[in-house]
Amino acid sequence: MQEIQKRLKALIKKLYDLDFEADITPAPANVNADYSSNAPLKLAGTLHKSPIEIAEEIKNQLNILTPSSDCPFLDVSVSRPGFLNFVLPSDYLLNSIDSLNHDFLKSIKSTQYKDKVVICEFSDPNPFKVLHVGHLYTSIVGDSIGKLFEYAGAKVVRANYGGDVGLHVAKTMYALQKKKFENLKIDDIAKCYVEGTADYEDDESAKQEITKLNKEIYKINTEKLHDSPVAELYWRGRELSYDYFEQFYNSIGVKFDKYYPESTVAGLGLKTVKEQLKNGVYEMSGAAVIFNGEKYGLHTRVFINGEGIPTYEAKDVGLVQTKWNDYHFDKSIIITGSEQLEYMKVVYKSIEQFAPELVARTTHLTHGLVKLPGNVKMSSRKGNFLKAVDVINLVKNELKNEYNSTDDKVSLAAVKYAFLKYKMGGNIVFDPKESVKMTGNSGPYLLYSAVRAKKILDKSSVKDQDNQSNLVSQESNFEPSEKALMKKILEYKPVLDGAVEEMAPHKIANYLYELAQEFSRFYENCAVIGDKKEMFRIKLVKAYLDTIAHGLNLLGIAIPSEM
Repeated sequence: MQEIQKRLKALIKKLYDLDFEADITPAPANVNADYSSNAPLKLAGTLHKSPIEIAEEIKNQLNILTPSSDCPFLDVSVSRPGFLNFVLPSDYLLNSIDSLNHDFLKSIKSTQYKDKVVICEFSDPNPFKVLHVGHLYTSIVGDSIGKLFEYAGAKVVRANYGGDVGLHVAKTMYALQKKKFENLKIDDIAKCYVEGTADYEDDESAKQEITKLNKEIYKINTEKLHDSPVAELYWRGRELSYDYFEQFYNSIGVKFDKYYPESTVAGLGLKTVKEQLKNGVYEMSGAAVIFNGEKYGLHTRVFINGEGIPTYEAKDVGLVQTKWNDYHFDKSIIITGSEQLEYMKVVYKSIEQFAPELVARTTHLTHGLVKLPGNVKMSSRKGNFLKAVDVINLVKNELKNEYNSTDDKVSLAAVKYAFLKYKMGGNIVFDPKESVKMTGNSGPYLLYSAVRAKKILDKSSVKDQDNQSNLVSQESNFEPSEKALMKKILEYKPVLDGAVEEMAPHKIANYLYELAQEFSRFYENCAVIGDKKEMFRIKLVKAYLDTIAHGLNLLGIAIPSEM
């Protein structure tokens, strides 16, 4: 596909002096071809010609070429209303599959981000609160996006930013102080956050105490104080929170390279905002320091409150500068919920006034809510939210009930794939029952398909597969399902490149599902073990297994030995 795209691009430039990227897609069944392009249809308006006329002009030029490495099609035809259709020679398909078998990683290698530093910030839970389903979602998606950049040659830093100081801590601490816990647990902290939030909203005297406590905690953290009951409780809860985070991330196979507690960036943020106040970026509003977003079609936000404490906004100013000081990144990705979109616009518009290069290197990606069937609205403030561990346990229970399976790899695959198959941005309805189905668009279905391929390879007497090229190259009379599987495997590289370009793991997930379906059709129609075409078909099965394994790895999914 990529070779056809390159040839079309060069020819369109030669014929029409246009830089044009042609779309190449699998051809419809009724045109007797392998791939099609709608380039003539898209060019018609620009060139003021009929699509058929453009298609014929391009076809006439392409058909005089002899198939080669940069012109891998045997024949070109035209179909209405203006499609170009390409037939691939058998040798091209065979040689391509042979190349994958010989050195799979080299065949799909990308250098798009070679030697670039990409920092991916995601998950971002706050200490003194528990991980909810949103944290689970962004952890899975963020890790996969990191893997995509690693595939493209980047050095990826996975970063995690969270509020170890702030009003949420004060609310939790207010409720914690009123209780005695012999052995403080993370669930105790979660309950106290709900209670403290209710007190803050419903009781004016409690609100004043929490506000005072917030200042005290800020001082405890900033000056590293340990000699008071409040300080002792604070450090105990903070350590417990980070231990809990690390244990959970380990359980889902996500590892962070750097944790940025808010307290470690607040000082730089406060200093920077004060400096830029003098330069006119920020301005005073009473005793507070604000950024007037209305000047830029945004809203106004407070960066230093009336008591001189940096807000979340100022801490984010410090965060981006700290990331730069630590890594001098080429690209910075930040993944948050969509509710943070307008907030981040204001923060980064303010940073753009004094550090535009950092803003230019930063991309903010957002996601919607993850809900269970029934569309129940959940809130951590009210305590009725879905915890991250609850999602994992729901899936484990479904696997146990449906298939009597307790394999953690399978349950984790079910969760990850259920999240990653959707394009990031909108809300997701997560259905535990659907996520574990072995026959639908699910992680377990892909695992089952991969394990089936592994078993075929294990049973085959053809072991020295890489030294069988001469015999394999004699095979040219393909069954339809053989050819369909070969073509789908060869689509992987352009899908990968597109997923990297768009930071879109769902493209990999959707492709793998289509690939597994093609393998299923091949399995149903083509015997492998003991067949006269075993040597060729083993090559095809191996290429399939390498492809699906690589794709699953980019989704953070490991293939079990049995299903």
